[in-house]
Amino acid sequence: VQLQASGGGLVQPGGSLRLSCAASGRSFSNHQMAWFRQAPGKERDFVASIKWDGGSTKLADSVKGRFSLTKDSAKKTMYLQMNSLKPEDTGVYYCAARYGSITRSYPTDYSYWGQGTLVTVSS
Repeated sequence: VQLQASGGGLVQPGGSLRLSCAASGRSFSNHQMAWFRQAPGKERDFVASIKWDGGSTKLADSVKGRFSLTKDSAKKTMYLQMNSLKPEDTGVYYCAARYGSITRSYPTDYSYWGQGTLVTVSS
């Protein structure tokens, strides 16, 4: 499984960005995909996850009401729509994938990782 994250950039507070994570490889049935982010000098934190079968999502409390997660099964691509961005959303965003239907939110639960895309929220 290979994951390719894209869509990061510089945005002003209150702005929006959409991140994409394109997957290649085997079928994603019974898999979860997720976004984590890592601010400078901090640990990698869970942002959101989606079950490939059914599409149910989980969002971190810090992003609820601002971020949404969707997928395009035909394109094997996951999208993170980020609205009302805040400076504290700044960091490198990584997409990840794991096999299994139970929702997990720790980095160690995920086996496959993309290369990360930098999001900077600043005026």
